Amino acid sequence: VPLKAIKRIKELDLTLKPHLDYARDMFLFSFYTRGMSFIDMAYLKKSDLKNGILTYRRRKTGQQLTIKWEKCMEEIMNKYKDRSAMQYLLPIITSPLTDERVQYMNALSRVNVALKEVARLVNLQIPLTMYCARHGWASVAKSKNIPLSVISEGMGHDSEETTRIYLTSLDTSVVDRANSLILKDL
Repeated sequence: VPLKAIKRIKELDLTLKPHLDYARDMFLFSFYTRGMSFIDMAYLKKSDLKNGILTYRRRKTGQQLTIKWEKCMEEIMNKYKDRSAMQYLLPIITSPLTDERVQYMNALSRVNVALKEVARLVNLQIPLTMYCARHGWASVAKSKNIPLSVISEGMGHDSEETTRIYLTSLDTSVVDRANSLILKDL
């Protein structure tokens, strides 16, 4: 997802469509937090934010990450602070009586469906998902010539090799999209 598209998504007026607004906000929060995965977002606790630093452990790798808390992150958190019950930072897991994993999975599914509609509203030709925020952050970082080691650390990868493979897969998806555009005119 190019930075121009992310800007269009950010600037979209979704006040009359709260479910799309929520999905867009979760997408942007992921992008703002260096492509944080949705599962890590779901389990962020209010106590993970101290003195302007968000600290959390990646569920996939167990690696601890710290992120400087920015104004854009604060705006999203504040927008939903009445809806994020219990100890969680974001309103993904909201009911203490329902299985947390089920809530996370249902929220991810709803958000990904809504993001397809958000993509349509900004004329984005790719099927937008939460994972695109992670891909987007990595590819924007690469396009700004940020060193591989920094991108790797930012994303919480175990090794630079993982990041290299990740970015290679991004490169081929760009080429695949270009090929699709060419072939559709045949």
